[in-house]
Amino acid sequence: MNLYAVRAIYLFEMHRWARTVVQSLATPVITTSLYFIVFGSAIGRRMPLVDGVSYGAFIVPGLIMLSILTESIANGSFGIYMPRFAGTVYEVLSAPISAFEIVLGYVGAAASKSVVLGLIILGTARLFVPFSVGHPLAMAAFLVLTSVTFSLFGFLTGVWADGWEKLSIIPMMVVTPLTFLGGSFYSIAMLPGVWRQVALFNPVVYLVSGFRWSFYGVSDVGVGLSLLMTLAFLLACLIAVSWIFRTGWRLKT
Repeated sequence: MNLYAVRAIYLFEMHRWARTVVQSLATPVITTSLYFIVFGSAIGRRMPLVDGVSYGAFIVPGLIMLSILTESIANGSFGIYMPRFAGTVYEVLSAPISAFEIVLGYVGAAASKSVVLGLIILGTARLFVPFSVGHPLAMAAFLVLTSVTFSLFGFLTGVWADGWEKLSIIPMMVVTPLTFLGGSFYSIAMLPGVWRQVALFNPVVYLVSGFRWSFYGVSDVGVGLSLLMTLAFLLACLIAVSWIFRTGWRLKT
C-alpha cells in the first residue's frame, strides 16, 4: 500500500478543514447546542420520561447522529467534488495510487472530521443536560462506523453531483428529513401501529436506535439488527465505489 499517497490526501483534506474550522466545526456545534437549549433544557423539563430516560437525555444520541450524518456526507462529497471541479482529479487518477488508497485518503479524512465533531457535541451536551454512556465501546464503534459509512456515501454523492447545488440535495432533502422521522426526538414505539411499521423502512431508525442503546441500553429495534443494517449500507456503498472506479463513471468522463 502506498501509505505516503494516502497520508498526503488525508493531510491535505484535514488542513483544508482546519482553514474553514468556523464553518465546518463551530456552526454545527452551535446549531446543535440550540437544540439542546430548546428541546433539552426548556421543553424537556415539561416532558415525561421516555423509556425511563429524561427527554433531554433521550434526544442526545439522536442529535449527535443528526450532525454526524449531515457532516459526514458534506465532508465526503466536498472532498472529491472540489478536485473534479478544479480538474485536479486527473492528477490523482494518473498517480501511482490505487482506487482503494484514493478512497481511504478522502473517506478517512471525512470520517475523522465527523468523529471529532461527534465527540465535541457529546461534550457540549453535558453543559445542558445530564446523561450517561452505558456502553462506551459500543458508542465509539457506532460513532466510527456511521462516520465511515456516510462519508463513503458522501464520496458517492460528490462523484454523482455535476453542480454545486446538487451537493446539498441529498443532505438537506433526504438525510435530514429521514433523521427527524427516524426517532431522533421520539421513540417510534410512540407512533400508531401503521406508522410504526412504516418507520421501520427508514434506515436512519436503525442508526439512531443502535446509537441510543449504547447510551442507555434501550432501543426501538435490536442492537444486532442496527449493526447489521449499518454494515449492509456500508457494503452497498463499497460496491458502488468499486463500480465507479472500474467504469470511470463521472471521474474519467
